[in-house]
Amino acid sequence: MELIENIALITVNATMVFQVLSFLIFLFIINRIMFRPLQAVMKDRSQYIEDLKQKVVYSKRETEELLVQLKERELMAKEEALQFQKELEIAGSKEAADLQKETQNEISKHTEIAEKEVHLQIVEAKKHLKEESESIAYAIMEKVLNRRLS
Repeated sequence: MELIENIALITVNATMVFQVLSFLIFLFIINRIMFRPLQAVMKDRSQYIEDLKQKVVYSKRETEELLVQLKERELMAKEEALQFQKELEIAGSKEAADLQKETQNEISKHTEIAEKEVHLQIVEAKKHLKEESESIAYAIMEKVLNRRLS
């Protein structure tokens, strides 16, 4: 081995050129084997994350739309329930009024029948009362007069 005595800090010789060529070949190989696949994976992951973000945004919009639809349906159901309740109240009131009228009519009929029966009983009682009062009057007169009246 030959000793080169030189005062310069860097000497350019064949080993330096070989080192540079080796480094460039190493960069080319590492670029092909490691960096390009990593960049492709990173790009795919970026795209996947971007797609997920878009799906999340779409899902949020869809969820909000569904919530709005559910609220609208809920309001419609409440309105229908209130309307149905009002209809039932009206129908119930009408039925109650009809029942009250029917009951009043039946009460009137029963009252009339009872009044007729009472009137008949009074007439019958008056007949019996007249007959009994006459017989009692004859009995009293007979006792007062102490004789028999014919």
